[in-house]
Amino acid sequence: MKKLYSLLLVVLLTMGAIAGCAEKKDQVNEENKAGVDKNTEVSYPVTVKDAIGNKVVLDKKPEKIVSLMPSNTEIAYSLGLGKEVIGVSDFDNYPEDVTKKEKIGGQEINLEKIISLKPNLVLAHASSAHNSEAGLQQLKDAGIIVLVVNDAQNFDQVYDSIAMIGKAAGVSKKATEIITGMKDKLAEIKAKAAEIKEKKKVLVEVSPAPEIYTPGKNTFMDEMLSFINAENIAKDQEGWIKIDQEAMIKRNPDVIITTYGYYVKNPVEQVVSRKGWETVNAVKNKQVIDVDSDRVTRSGPRIVEGVEDLAKAVYPEIFK
Repeated sequence: MKKLYSLLLVVLLTMGAIAGCAEKKDQVNEENKAGVDKNTEVSYPVTVKDAIGNKVVLDKKPEKIVSLMPSNTEIAYSLGLGKEVIGVSDFDNYPEDVTKKEKIGGQEINLEKIISLKPNLVLAHASSAHNSEAGLQQLKDAGIIVLVVNDAQNFDQVYDSIAMIGKAAGVSKKATEIITGMKDKLAEIKAKAAEIKEKKKVLVEVSPAPEIYTPGKNTFMDEMLSFINAENIAKDQEGWIKIDQEAMIKRNPDVIITTYGYYVKNPVEQVVSRKGWETVNAVKNKQVIDVDSDRVTRSGPRIVEGVEDLAKAVYPEIFK
């Protein structure tokens, strides 16, 4: 009987040990699984609703990306996707690494070139999607996934664009970090601008004379000027408008910002030498400043730097 009890005890202890090992193994497996889930931002396949309402399905993380718009390219690079980007538009100039990438055209995209690159994902843009609808369909027919990104007209839409590309590329966490960083930086600028007592009147010129165009309300630039506590003297008009020079002279801007220095030599000199503008405060006080067009107009992560550029140009005594 004692031998029987001893044998039963050994069996029970052995079973307990086996069960314990199995439980520990299951626990390790669960921990490993949790670790994978924690480090994987997106589980593929993933569906992304793009800017024109298409539900774009990606079966796996894209390893080769072609960007048709500089803002898309800048977003992709900020998300750490520089190696994945294999083709960019002729207009891309930032970051410097884009100069090494294959060029796929400008206003007219080279469909054959794009198809030959065999990308997993093409980042198109809503601003040109309708005009190039047939071309984009040709890419889709070739088995290439096309994602149309927002034609962002304000900061919230820029954030949406970053989140969209981040989700498609499996880097949503990085996208969230970038968006949060942009919002934090913008909050700092706004807080500093709130201390300004005397708001300055600003005229922004996005093209030179004789046909001077300026942003009115519901434009990026108008929103950016409001962030820095400055008054857009064309805010009573909608969108991008050709200005009436006499009307702008009468409004007497304190600061004139130009954004065309990259293709017009001496833009400041062109403004201050205009006939009839010598009485304008901005000209009299030498407050005509050219800023980097890409940073203030390109709807990507650097747009916040553009806000800071404007702040330094309009309120140099505050934003040093």
